[in-house]
Amino acid sequence: MKFAPLFSIGAIAALSLMGCSNSSDTGSDSAAASSQETTTLRFSHFWPATSSINQEVFKPWAEQIETDSNGRLKVELYPSATLSKADVTYESAVKGTIDIGSQAHGYTSGRFPLTQIAELPGLSSSATQMGCMLQTLYEDGTFADEYKDSHLLFMYGAGPGTLHTTNKLIRTPEDMKGMRIRRPSAVAGDIIESMGASPVGLPANDMYTSLQRGVVDGLSFPWEAVTTFKIDEITKYHTNIPFYSSALMVTMNQDSYDRLPDDLKKVIDDNSGMALAKKVGKVFDKHDQIALQAARDKGDEIIDIPDPLNNPDWKGPLEKGTQKYLSDVTALGLDADGVYEKAKAASAACKV
Repeated sequence: MKFAPLFSIGAIAALSLMGCSNSSDTGSDSAAASSQETTTLRFSHFWPATSSINQEVFKPWAEQIETDSNGRLKVELYPSATLSKADVTYESAVKGTIDIGSQAHGYTSGRFPLTQIAELPGLSSSATQMGCMLQTLYEDGTFADEYKDSHLLFMYGAGPGTLHTTNKLIRTPEDMKGMRIRRPSAVAGDIIESMGASPVGLPANDMYTSLQRGVVDGLSFPWEAVTTFKIDEITKYHTNIPFYSSALMVTMNQDSYDRLPDDLKKVIDDNSGMALAKKVGKVFDKHDQIALQAARDKGDEIIDIPDPLNNPDWKGPLEKGTQKYLSDVTALGLDADGVYEKAKAASAACKV
């Protein structure tokens, strides 16, 4: 965070010669200067500059912050992980290397075990529902302790991750055996493994070249991200199944927030929380449908499996992967089953 100096050296020297008789004037001058200083906040995220999330959410959000603060707060956006790597953005915000950051929880395996319970299959069918569910569980304290080292601004979720492959269509879990599938998180990794495939951990920014070179045979990705990261140029087979959902967040360095005067803290607070979670969800949901229709128009081969937990082929492996993740979190001494029940309740309350 950068603060403009209140006085020039000459002004300080002049004030020192004026003595105590002008102390009231000095105070008013100081207050006036303080009210005009500009604070710049550096916001790092992994989405491309041209992505819908950057263009339709983060840019308008930054502009709104500047408008509401009368120009006293400016937010500089650093897309495409140019200021902090995608998998360390949260920690960069904690340490103050950046002021604000957005990261997918799955990029740091084991860092947010309770939050990622919300990613399990069957809990979310849209980005709007996912974001609402995450924000609800954060605000009611279900997993708020996982963010106590930063100042969380808002949670958000992507649409359901579906399967996209280069060489064959996946109709049943049997078709996945022996395949190398990119895993976006531990949750998706457990599920991919339960299908007999090999999960491969890769950031979204590395997916294009990994598919191109045959490092992986496919991936689980929301439809919006398929076009954002140009995966549609390489994949032509799609299993339209709600395989998992990704949790993401926008958080702020605590000291960067604490240093702000109360009126600027209010500007940040007024542009945080559930309203932002739902706004991101609506953007994702709109672009999920656009990307799906584009794949249909292109002539890609697509199979729809809208309710896999009630599908005899998919039900068993999905439940197996779900139970493995919950068991792993329980082994950490955490109440995984209790959080899972709360996530189900939040899912129902947030259903749209």
